[in-house]
Amino acid sequence: MAPRVLISDKLSETAVQIFKDRGLEVDFLPDLGKDKEALLEAIGKYDGLAIRSATKVTEKIIAAADNLKVIGRAGIGVDNVDIPAASNRGIIVMNTPFGNTVTTAEHAIAMMLAVARQIPMANESTQAGKWEKSRFMGVEVFNKTLGLIGCGNIGSIVANRALGLKMKVIAFDPFLSEERALELGVEKVDFDTLLKRMDFLSLHTPLTDKTRNIIDAKAINAMKRGVRIINCARGGLVDEVALKAALEAGHVAGAALDVFEVEPAKENPLFGMDNVVCTPHLGAATSEAQENVAVQVAEQMADYLMLGGVTNALNMPSISAEEAPILKPFIKLVEQLGGFAGQLTNSSLKEVTIEYCGNVADMNISALTSALLAGLMKPLLGEVNMVSAPIMAKERGIKVDEVKQTKRGVYENYIRLIVKTETQTRSVAGTVYSDGKPRLIQVKGINLEAELGPHMLYVSNEDKPGFIGALGVVLGDAGLNIATFALGRQAAGEAAIALVEVDGGVPQDVLSKIEALPHVRQAKALNF
Repeated sequence: MAPRVLISDKLSETAVQIFKDRGLEVDFLPDLGKDKEALLEAIGKYDGLAIRSATKVTEKIIAAADNLKVIGRAGIGVDNVDIPAASNRGIIVMNTPFGNTVTTAEHAIAMMLAVARQIPMANESTQAGKWEKSRFMGVEVFNKTLGLIGCGNIGSIVANRALGLKMKVIAFDPFLSEERALELGVEKVDFDTLLKRMDFLSLHTPLTDKTRNIIDAKAINAMKRGVRIINCARGGLVDEVALKAALEAGHVAGAALDVFEVEPAKENPLFGMDNVVCTPHLGAATSEAQENVAVQVAEQMADYLMLGGVTNALNMPSISAEEAPILKPFIKLVEQLGGFAGQLTNSSLKEVTIEYCGNVADMNISALTSALLAGLMKPLLGEVNMVSAPIMAKERGIKVDEVKQTKRGVYENYIRLIVKTETQTRSVAGTVYSDGKPRLIQVKGINLEAELGPHMLYVSNEDKPGFIGALGVVLGDAGLNIATFALGRQAAGEAAIALVEVDGGVPQDVLSKIEALPHVRQAKALNF
């Protein structure tokens, strides 16, 4: 019996035809996604579910999806899919990360021009029979400075279009190399410099813990008076209350928003303001983009359901069924190595070297490298998967080298990651033992052995008596229980590292107390 696919959102008819041409049964019910109870009742019959943003694939829906094998999102964002719940049931979640980049970039440029010349407000006034030329005095974008937060796939296209308008473009992006910036024709700057110099700001970064409210009252106050802010990326990047106050005070001359903290945005503190342009998340809303993502999601889902091929999966490596059992613990290891280094990296990446030694050198290292890069870049970029990670690394000019070596020391398999940034070189190594569990075995050349848990504390310190006791007191006073404790040092009295697994996240105030301890060089909370 052929696999059966449900399309529960509005999707191009081309997608329906692709499923049929590939031998799948397909039900095109574009309004079903809005009816939670109807979707809950129907989902058990399907092997695949193709959606856009209207369908909310909740834990409850997934629990009822007895036959579901793959969820395909025609677009980038998967906020409407409970990925952990899907992963627990072995359901692959795919997206189409590169189908609407040009469309979103063009919308950002359109919004910038609209707010610069007050086009929506002037249109409304003129059609109301008024003729208010003096009221709608605009500004040129020519020779103005556009600041970009995020210069990846979409941001780089915005930069290209802005340069065509003869603007100066500066960018803040921790993963943008100097070489890539030069190639794009933009100037790479730090965050504070960006705020001070720009006339327009356009955001093109995912919403992560580090980027949430990146444009808050403090950031806005650091901008020059008369700045204009455009956000076509994600709601939550801009503090809407702070932006409203700055607009009312005249510090910010205008804002153009396609995304909001709460969507659908039926009410918002910025609505009704004369110097604000709003659109209902139209970044990807062109016929070309919708056709692109529809075709991509249909082809990806058909490949998986008919052939077992996995593309653009957010919760599964791109590997064959035969390789999966062998590679699974190594995938977890490299994700941890990448995540470890990524959470400790604050400056832009220049070079990444991965050494594969012993048995692992004969495996599918391209999949392992993709998983490692995803783990490395995810702490700052958020929406990164195994397929997009190598492309994103290339876009940012990050040099990636894979080195195969014979067995190293006593280890049957050994993987070492060396990360070179603008300011330092960092290394971390690990292995998979016969029990199938990955371990960290070396950090910055210091040997130690640690199995990583969900909440880890990394401390770099000088090897001096009393440190362990003092650290334990701080954690104990904070009510943080120690699950495991791994130590390593270069030599007596020299540089040392502690990796501590704790039963819960480490708050910032506790980290500050640890950093204030004698001999501590760095303290960082890590999550895996």
